[in-house]
Amino acid sequence: MTPQAPALVGKRILITGPTSQVALPVVARLAPDNEVYGLARFEKREARDEVEALGAKTLAVDLAAGNFQDVPKDFDYVLHFAVVRSGDFDYDLRANAEGVGLLMAHCRDAQAFLHCSTAGVYHDERPEPLKETDPLGDNHRVMMPTYSICKIAAESVVRTSARLFDLPTTIARFSVPYGDNGGWPWYHLMMMNAGAPIPVHVDGPSYYNLIHEDDYMGMLPGMLANASVPATTVNWGGSEATSIEEWCAYLTELTGLEAKLSPTENTLRGIQLDPTRMHERVGPTQVSWKDGLRRMVKARNPELLKDS
Repeated sequence: MTPQAPALVGKRILITGPTSQVALPVVARLAPDNEVYGLARFEKREARDEVEALGAKTLAVDLAAGNFQDVPKDFDYVLHFAVVRSGDFDYDLRANAEGVGLLMAHCRDAQAFLHCSTAGVYHDERPEPLKETDPLGDNHRVMMPTYSICKIAAESVVRTSARLFDLPTTIARFSVPYGDNGGWPWYHLMMMNAGAPIPVHVDGPSYYNLIHEDDYMGMLPGMLANASVPATTVNWGGSEATSIEEWCAYLTELTGLEAKLSPTENTLRGIQLDPTRMHERVGPTQVSWKDGLRRMVKARNPELLKDS
């Protein structure tokens, strides 16, 4: 039975990584009805201004340093979207793995903690959709050498911290987010517009579970409702899988732009998720990938649409 999802109204919520493509729409959605804090390094003043303009308060913190002395402790919910990908293993492990443990220790009294992990923790050579119990692996090394290892390490720290602090936790293995604010398909559109080659793996088609911003924001209460001790791990992606090859072909259909696919071994393999547990615990996604892509192009580059 699906747990009762909390109403995210009048709550005190901490969102890490609030300037990211994924989390900024979450700040925009939650800040009007809640007391939202955005935590990041905020090295650029304009990034901090952008978050504050949405109605959130900001906290300048380096997760690797763990300097939480100015961070409140009485949050109802923590949404941990922050990720560091510097390529330096020592720093990235401190920021991503040690940092989340220190954050959970600081916020141990929260009602629930959502850790946004990634589908990039899975071993990438299995042809069938991947379940939460399937083998893990270092599939992102070809492009981001620290990413998969740090995400796997972070999940282990999160599981330990959930038990250590009795903090109800959900670990959500996120697929490919996109929407009116962009995402990977939008970068492909920009490459198509520039006539640049788009790398796809030679073992394609490269399947992923595109998830629209409307869906992942709408599923936040359900993800929090499933928080538990020990932590709940759940795949988080679109109910309908599609491939880079398919979504580029559809972008061609929408715009008339050519997608110059370039097969190579030096890019990511597809990672298709099995959404069964997500469907049972949280429900299916609502935005089909074709509708979402059309909306994305109309929002960001309406001049490229053939019927605009």
